[in-house]
Amino acid sequence: MSAPTDAELRSILTEAIRSVAPEANVDALAPDAELREELEIDSIDVLNLAIALHEATGVDIPERDYAELATLARGAAYLRRRLAG
Repeated sequence: MSAPTDAELRSILTEAIRSVAPEANVDALAPDAELREELEIDSIDVLNLAIALHEATGVDIPERDYAELATLARGAAYLRRRLAG
């Protein structure tokens, strides 16, 4: 199986974010926008985002790595690294 493309990773992230914050306009998010600020999500939402990403990718995201999900760009880079290794 080949590694997901950047577009596929962004799609995985946006769908996971939609599951946590369904009212958010995820398509309007800049890649470097701080998700917690832009979407007004809290720590429980970040936990649920990590769970949704795990379900979508199989990548276990420990709590110490939640900061890697701060933006779409950082989240995609984190998933890329974890899926490659």
